[in-house]
Amino acid sequence: MDDRRAAGDHLDVFDYWRILLEHRWLAAGSLIGCLVVGIVVTLLTPPTYVAAATLQIDRESARVVSAESQTPSDNLAGGEEFFQTQYGLMRSRSLAARVAASLGLARDDAFVEAMTGRPPRRGTRDRKVIQLLRDHLDVAPARGSRLVSMTFASPDAPLSARIANAFAESFIAAGLDRQVESSSYARGFLERRLGQVKSKLEDSERELVAYAAGQQIINLAGGQANNPDAQPSLAGASLEALNGALAAATADRIHAEERWRQAEKPGASMDEALLNPTVQQISQERARLMAEYQDKLEIYKPDYPDMRRLEARIDETNRQLRSQTAGIRASLETQYQVALTSERSLTAQVETLKTKVLDLRGRGIRYAILQREADTNRTLYAGLLQRYKEIGVAGGLAANNISIVDRAVAPAAPSRPDPVANLALAALAGMVLGIGLAFAREGLDQAIRAPADIDDALGLAVLGLAPSLRKGLAPREALADMRSPLAESYHSLRSALQFSTTDGFPRTLLVTSAAPGGGKSTTALAIGQSLARLGFRALIVDADLRNPSLHALLGADTRVGLSNVLTGAASLNEAAQATDQPNLFIVTSGPLPPNPAELLAGARMKQLIAEAGLMVDMVIFDGPPIMGLADAPVIGAAVAGALLIVEAGRTTRAQIKAAVQRLAIGKVHVLGAFLTRCAPCPETYGYGYGRDDEASAEIGLVGLRAMVARARRAVAA
Repeated sequence: MDDRRAAGDHLDVFDYWRILLEHRWLAAGSLIGCLVVGIVVTLLTPPTYVAAATLQIDRESARVVSAESQTPSDNLAGGEEFFQTQYGLMRSRSLAARVAASLGLARDDAFVEAMTGRPPRRGTRDRKVIQLLRDHLDVAPARGSRLVSMTFASPDAPLSARIANAFAESFIAAGLDRQVESSSYARGFLERRLGQVKSKLEDSERELVAYAAGQQIINLAGGQANNPDAQPSLAGASLEALNGALAAATADRIHAEERWRQAEKPGASMDEALLNPTVQQISQERARLMAEYQDKLEIYKPDYPDMRRLEARIDETNRQLRSQTAGIRASLETQYQVALTSERSLTAQVETLKTKVLDLRGRGIRYAILQREADTNRTLYAGLLQRYKEIGVAGGLAANNISIVDRAVAPAAPSRPDPVANLALAALAGMVLGIGLAFAREGLDQAIRAPADIDDALGLAVLGLAPSLRKGLAPREALADMRSPLAESYHSLRSALQFSTTDGFPRTLLVTSAAPGGGKSTTALAIGQSLARLGFRALIVDADLRNPSLHALLGADTRVGLSNVLTGAASLNEAAQATDQPNLFIVTSGPLPPNPAELLAGARMKQLIAEAGLMVDMVIFDGPPIMGLADAPVIGAAVAGALLIVEAGRTTRAQIKAAVQRLAIGKVHVLGAFLTRCAPCPETYGYGYGRDDEASAEIGLVGLRAMVARARRAVAA
């Protein structure tokens, strides 16, 4: 159907409806067949009873103690993985084997015979029972909850309920067994590991003590147990203390040296001298004497005895002041020397302790390694011992996170087969199959059936369409009834031809088709009759010199015809015959020549067309088919236009494409196509064959649509 719709066209629902109507019997047959199959399957299917037990699965069980579970952490993790694991365990082979053992089904031949309809073989009975249990078990979790239904289906209602409950109980028991096994395994594993770690701890501590004693490594208390480097050794503590004392001695020496250097400078004042009480007293006495001397100097001369006594006392105070200052300076020097000696002594001791500490650190590398190993073993031993005690407390608690909400009960009615559901499913399958077959058949069908097929396949204007006649009705009889659908369709074709060229009706027209048959001669006759009724003089020439048929429609004489005119044996006036329709003349084929293509391609063909143009208003050539013959392109090249006849349901897309290509190679001007023998389909084509007025209107509408489409193409070009 994709060939029938050009790319980019909108979806036409009526095309789908037309396809379903055309293949309605195929679709109906598929529907009926599927319904029959559904009924047979429903009647032949034995009744099956389904019982369901509902469980609640929690991701964590109630904690009685704070000890963490020794089982894998999957059941504690949030997410879908935990529940999917539980569903997988419900469907596991081990659970089915546990149920079979608990109910004794492995020794019960009646169970296998009831489930399969035949007794089991002895060698494979156990495996068969387990496989049957797994095949008929269904696990259905309720969306958005922690509830899960375990259902079992069997031909016996009480058996279904009993097995469903056994699955639920066995699943809970299996979970508890796994917890107990996990706890027992964990206790045994921890006991073995505790013994190993305890032995390693003792060995590591013994080796640490022996190495410390051999290397004389003494660490002071107060360090961090997990950081051996943080425990100071005896030499390290001494070095730290002496290093602090050395820093203090160095500061004292620098201070004393600075005071002494300041005192040694000439004329420099000393803070120690200024702050000395004796110096202060002498300085005060000297100042008093100097003041008294200056006061008396205004009265007495320097040689006066009192003045001499004052001068002697001033000199004595100066001597005492110098003596005190010299003593203070000597004291500062002594303090400096003492501080320097102390600094040097401490420096020597620090250097000695540095050597000892560095040597101790070199020997302490092995000690640190041994101490870390001992601390690691001690921590591991404490952790394992704590875990062992926790498991010992929690191991006696049978915590369970799965519980039965509803136990299974024996169903009162079988769950399968469901006649309503089966028939509904069969009907749905039949509809889908029927529609699929209809569209598949339509897709494989390459025949032209509707005007849209021609337009989509070739882009060729459809000038009209003619319906197929009922059985027993001849085309000439249908054309005689002016209100018949066939006559109305050719009236529409005549109107379309009137607008097919800029000059109105084409003066010369070739009526041809892709394959033999299809109604070429009937169409040529109908066009001629329609023009004659309008008062135009029309001439119909039977140009099919291989299989002529126009004479049969009109009962005309074929002794003199087109072949005689083309060979020069007769003139056009001699070959033309009048018909019972006024203004309508025909030229039959005449005797069939051995070389039709050569006759039609000769110069006399152009002369015939020129002479006919002088005699009548329109010349219509009833031409041969296009495929396989060179006759139609030769005639088409000599006339004003060609009308391509397409027989609905018989002419394929490939044929019409090839025909149009051959006409294009011959430079034939194709006016459009005319679809003949259309199957009645009022919903699609818009006309009904029992209502002549509607048929006429719709056929005329087809021609009008064709003209509008042609005008649009001309504007687009």
